[in-house]
Amino acid sequence: WQEEDVREGEKPLKGQTWVLTGTLSGMTRDEAKEKLESLGAKVAGSVSKKTACVVAGEAAGSKLAKAEQLEVPVLDEAGLVALLEEHGLGAG
Repeated sequence: WQEEDVREGEKPLKGQTWVLTGTLSGMTRDEAKEKLESLGAKVAGSVSKKTACVVAGEAAGSKLAKAEQLEVPVLDEAGLVALLEEHGLGAG
């Protein structure tokens, strides 16, 4: 048994598009992307009105500004970690 297995059908972010920006300290962007995708999210490279949420790490730049302009919800790294832990996908 693996702690990181998300049971089939448990895709709480299915149909949502998420964007990562800035530097994450606790995981790589690839790891964050994989974990979000395992919850059903599509991870995109740019922010649009269809973006469900932006995860902003250190030194987040224009994507964060665009998210704020479009009133897209923004999570910091701690918020992302809490979301992942809630679904059994803790960092590491």
